[in-house]
Amino acid sequence: MSKEHIVRYTAEEINQKIARGESLTDWARVNAKTDEEIERDMRDDPDWCDFIDVDWSKAELVIPHRKKAISIRLDDDIIEYFQSTGKGYQTRINAVLRHFVREQTAGKDKS
Repeated sequence: MSKEHIVRYTAEEINQKIARGESLTDWARVNAKTDEEIERDMRDDPDWCDFIDVDWSKAELVIPHRKKAISIRLDDDIIEYFQSTGKGYQTRINAVLRHFVREQTAGKDKS
């Protein structure tokens, strides 16, 4: 996909477009769907089929904090693993470390 076709809108701009009737979405049809129909459509959609059975009940909204640049030495296999997972590997390393810190501090709160 060429970057020249990418358009970005804020949530406010989208709401304004909807209010002006510029939305191409048939919201009446969407609102009329039952939960069963939505789930069936999701199972048929290759972009969603792997996420149907995910338990989202413990999902957290994560607002990124400003990062502090440091130098850290990690084993080659650790770096290779995270880099093999694609773009954003440093963010994933940060998420793993954050989870570890939460688990460690949660244990101290219980004692």
